[in-house]
Order: sequence, then structure tokens, then C-alpha cells
Amino acid sequence: MIRNLGDDDHSKPLRRLSVFYYGVGHMLNDITSACWFTYLLVFLTDIGLSPSDAAVVMLSGQVADGFTTIFAGELIDRFGHFKLWHAGGSILVAVSFSSVFGGCLPCKIFGSSSSTLQTVGYSTFAAIFNVGWAATQVSHMSMVNCITLNSTSRVVLASCRNAFTMVANLSLYAVAFIVFKIKTSGTPSDVENEYRWIAYISIAIGCCFVTIFHFGTEEPRLKQDVHAKGYVRISWTYWFKKLLYYQVALVYVLTRLVTNVSQAFLAFYVINDLQMTQSSKALVPAIIYICSFIVSILLQEITWTGNRLKAFYSTGGLLWLLCGAGIFFLPRSLSDLMYLLSIFIGIANALIMVTGVSMQSFLVGEDVHGCAFVYGSLSFLDKISCGLALCILESYQNSARELHSCSPTNSCFSVTRFGLGIVPAICAFVGVIVTCSMKLHAPTSKPLMEPLLV
Repeated sequence: MIRNLGDDDHSKPLRRLSVFYYGVGHMLNDITSACWFTYLLVFLTDIGLSPSDAAVVMLSGQVADGFTTIFAGELIDRFGHFKLWHAGGSILVAVSFSSVFGGCLPCKIFGSSSSTLQTVGYSTFAAIFNVGWAATQVSHMSMVNCITLNSTSRVVLASCRNAFTMVANLSLYAVAFIVFKIKTSGTPSDVENEYRWIAYISIAIGCCFVTIFHFGTEEPRLKQDVHAKGYVRISWTYWFKKLLYYQVALVYVLTRLVTNVSQAFLAFYVINDLQMTQSSKALVPAIIYICSFIVSILLQEITWTGNRLKAFYSTGGLLWLLCGAGIFFLPRSLSDLMYLLSIFIGIANALIMVTGVSMQSFLVGEDVHGCAFVYGSLSFLDKISCGLALCILESYQNSARELHSCSPTNSCFSVTRFGLGIVPAICAFVGVIVTCSMKLHAPTSKPLMEPLLV
């Protein structure tokens, strides 16, 4: 189990089992997030909502998530209790997520299926789900800096978490692939039934790993030890005076825009633009996350320095730039090349996500008594920016009927192609430019007492 450590122990490397217990703590969030970004917009439009109404539902959840991260970060910095916040958020996620994909509850209560009531109903549960999601995320990310003071070990924890994010995503797409193969989706009721099964199974898988996390990880006590030694909680203005805070914030937001926006439009792209089979909605993203998982595992074996973080992020960003161009110009007649592109997208996602998240730990350093604000504020910017980007793009989304008349040998430059190809590519390129301007202090210790690969 992860023990409550003193200052000397905090500088020591972590054992493999400790890294594992921490890494699985975000599985419920990750598997529901994968479903949220991959299938929510597709689900809502398939049951009859207009693209603009679907965008409102997505935005309501993102806004609720963003503001919750700010409040959760402040309260965690003041009072601690990481695991209590994590458990409460996980319960809220598990209870509310099935209602997001389980049909319009207010419509059943009032006996009406108007688009306005559907939008309000789905938006309400989307907001509740994201409140729980944010509480779990901020508490879990903040624990990194109280578990260890070793900067390289923090990167290992972030890498392990990213690896289990891939496991969560693969679990979702495996479930979705089976459901899409077995069940038919002729009517809105059939569509709701499909996604209800996906939601229930996803929640069950995620809750199992949350249980492992809570049994295997003890509440970090560093926050109380720090206060006992006469230190005070770091104020918000301390971070606002640091140039690195703005650089890391921008890179993190751009990284999340790359992964979330591309994930949200992937299903639309393979079905509407490339006209691939329904099962490709699960198979293509599964390939992406298999490759991301493999790369994330390999990244855990590296002894990290600031320059290596910058180099690996830049490699992933430039690789995404090439993938974005390929997606934008890929004609329907060569749709099978999407499987090849998926491999490189997966590699690029792992490189920018592991290093982008790890930059936050380099920013925090040993200032652990203000780390929750850092994670909360950066997550707030991430949620709001992603919500606005998806809302704007989805409002102008092309329908499948509009794209059906496109020539198989030519690319129809739809909103989906911009959302999946151009927007992530531009964000990745800007992220690389900002990353190259950073000054990151190098860690001094080895990452693990035991290698993860044997």
C-alpha cells in the first residue's frame, strides 16, 4: 500500500505496486470520459436532437466540469481529504452516467418528447455527471504531489495513469464493438438501448478499479505535515506570477483540445465522411488506444529530464500535424488507410498526453500545499475551451445525407474533417512552439525501485 511518508521517504523512488494502485484510481473517470467524448454527440443526434441542441448538452457538461474543478481544487488545498473527494465524485459519476445515455428521464416523467425538454433533461444529467467527474479528477491528480517529491517518479505516476486511461478506453471500445455487432439500431429506442448497455457495463468495470484504488492507497498525510512545520497554503497569486504557469497551462489546454476534439469527431468521420461500417466506430478508436497504451508503458521506463519532456512532446505534436493533414485529405475510396493513420494518432496522443500532464508536476515541484489549485485551474481552462470548441464545431456539423453525394475519390471538406484534422493539428503545432520556450528544472533521482517491464 502507499504509506504516509515523511520528507526523506518522499524523495525516494516508488515501488511498482504503489504505482499500480494509484494508476487504476482514474479508471471510472476514464472509461466514462471515453464514452462521453466518443459517443455523446453521435448518440444525441441519432435519437433525434439537432446538432445545435446536442452541442448545448455537451457544453453544459463541460461548463459544470470546469467550475467544479476550481471549487474542488480550492477546498482540497484548504482541507485535504483526497480520498473522500475521490470517493464522493466516483459515486456521483456512477449514479448519473447511466442517465446521460439511458434516455430522457424528464420526458418520461412529464410524458413529452419535445426537443426542448430533451435538451434540458440531458443537459441536467450531463452537468451532474461532470460535477462528480471533476471532483474525482482534481483529487486524483493532486495526490501525485503528496505521494512523492521525486519529479521523475511523478512522471512515472502520470505515465502509469495514462496507461490505464488507455486500458479504460480499450475496455469501452471492446464493449461498444460487441454491442454494435449484436444489437441493431433502427429506432431511437434501439439506439437508447444500445448505449444504455454500454453505459452500465462501463460503470461496472470502472467501479471495480475504483475499489482497488481505495483499498490499495492510503490517504496522503503530507499536507498536514507541511502545515505542522509552519508553512502556509500557497495563494493563487503565487502561481500567477510565474511564467511557467501560463506556459504549462497553454500547453495542457492545447493538448486536451487535440485529444478531446479529435475523439469527439472520430465516430462522425468514419461513419459519415468515410462511410465505413458501424463497428468501425469502436475498431478505429480501439487501434488508437492500443498504440497509446503500448507507448505509455514504454515511456514509464525513461528517466525524465525537462529537455526530454520537451523533446517527446515536440515529437508527438509534429506527428499529430502530419496525421491531421492525412485525415483532412483522405478520400472515401482509401478509407482503409484510416487504420494506418490510427496507429500514428495513438502514438502521438501518448507522447503529448504523458508529457503534457507531467509538465504540471514539474511546475508544482515541492510546492505541494498549493497543487490542487494548479490542477483545478488548468482543468477549468481545459473544460471550458473544449466545451466551446465542440459547441461551435457541432453547431455547424454536416449531416450524413449532405455527405452522401460526395465523390468517393475526392475529399468533401466537411466540418468533421476540420474538427478531426485541422483543429487538433493547429493546436499541436502551437503546443510544440510553447513547449520549446519552457525552462523546466531537471529531476535528480531514479524513477522506480523496480522496472515496470521485466
